[in-house]
Amino acid sequence: MNFDINEVLFQMTDAIKQNVAENWDEVKTPANNFLQNRKERYTLLADLLINKEISQARFDSRMEDEKLIAEAEFHAIAVISKAIAQKAANAAIDIFQNAVKAAITVAT
Repeated sequence: MNFDINEVLFQMTDAIKQNVAENWDEVKTPANNFLQNRKERYTLLADLLINKEISQARFDSRMEDEKLIAEAEFHAIAVISKAIAQKAANAAIDIFQNAVKAAITVAT
């Protein structure tokens, strides 16, 4: 299984959608823009871990940073609460981490 960033971003968007529920119409465009703007960074982080150029601990640390960045981005969308923003950010980053782990498992 190859790591497909576009498929992962689609899944991340779906996770966000599920967590913001009735606010999706207001969140959709900013969420999609945010993920597209982070696409290159996510690709780099995945490649670095898959190719064992960074440690799992370093990757996990970067993922915690990415959660905080995503949460801050979602806070900028005033229609959702802090709890929903946190859940959306966590769900999206969890999808990304699981996809990278799956790619590593297949590669080894």
